[in-house]
Amino acid sequence: MEKLKNDLFLRACKKEQIDRTPIWIMRQAGRYLPEYRKVRVNSDFKSMVKTPELATEVTLQPVDIIGVDAAIIFSDILVIPEALGMNYEMVESRGPSFDWTITHESDFNRLSKSDLSDKLSYVFDAVKLTKKKLNGRVPLIGFSGSPFTLLTYMVEGGGSKNFSQIKSLIFNNPEFAHKLLEFISEAVSEYLSLKIKCGVNAVQIFDTWGGLLSPDLYKEFSLKYIKKVIDNVERTDEPIISYAKGIHHSLIELADSGADVVSIDWTHDIGEVRKLIGNKVALQGNMDPTVLYANTDTIRREAVKVLDSYGHGSGHIFNLGHGILPDISPANTKALVDIVKEESKRYH
Repeated sequence: MEKLKNDLFLRACKKEQIDRTPIWIMRQAGRYLPEYRKVRVNSDFKSMVKTPELATEVTLQPVDIIGVDAAIIFSDILVIPEALGMNYEMVESRGPSFDWTITHESDFNRLSKSDLSDKLSYVFDAVKLTKKKLNGRVPLIGFSGSPFTLLTYMVEGGGSKNFSQIKSLIFNNPEFAHKLLEFISEAVSEYLSLKIKCGVNAVQIFDTWGGLLSPDLYKEFSLKYIKKVIDNVERTDEPIISYAKGIHHSLIELADSGADVVSIDWTHDIGEVRKLIGNKVALQGNMDPTVLYANTDTIRREAVKVLDSYGHGSGHIFNLGHGILPDISPANTKALVDIVKEESKRYH
């Protein structure tokens, strides 16, 4: 077992006693940092993801500059669909765009999950290099999209306004949807297991689009496969975080999914969620990312609201309710981290 200089994040995931609340920020290695933009000038997004030295450099930036309690490997959830046989481009200001999409049952035969460890070796190399450079300063988090979120991109071909293709698939051909989700779940479990083998200390499953579904469809097409992934990840004691965006209806089920931590968006009251499921899992979140546009006094007030709402005791990892926005000031982000470090002591 490696010795970490700062293991607050991992201990909070396990609800162990600590002296303050740890904080990290979704999308913390990203465009809001001038240092990231400097690297980005000479490289497009996918080249950065696929070059271990660059991925490592930007993974470490927020640890050095912002002072967060955990690093998250710089990567993309769409590396899995790509490894399964669906190439995509990251189009500036528009997001991902796939070369082809799943429209017919015959498209299943174009997918293959053989040699995932070879096809995604650049991610595993980045993990190993980052671990070396981190030198035990803070834990490293690995991540994946949830099976439903990944399938949404594979069927829609990118972002969408009304997600008509994926919904049409699950209504018109549920058997095919389940076959695809089963296949993707196996790939995700293997991928996260390999990341753990390479040294990540925890993993997070991003269910960004699960909130599109009605409660019963969510349980059938998203939660079921998140559970499957969690059951099949090979780990010793590495925590699994399940990030649920837009999920207000299935928190108890999420807490029973096998995840150690449930991460919630900013539309929840974290204190209410704690009353509901805080005895089963640790909670992560959940400040509105746009608070970081405000002045320091407002940031302090809003951060304390979240800490207050969660209340005393361990089992809270402070985070935003979604990824940090690209035009947020790094100074405000650093202020938030410092505020949480200072203000949270009285809750422990």
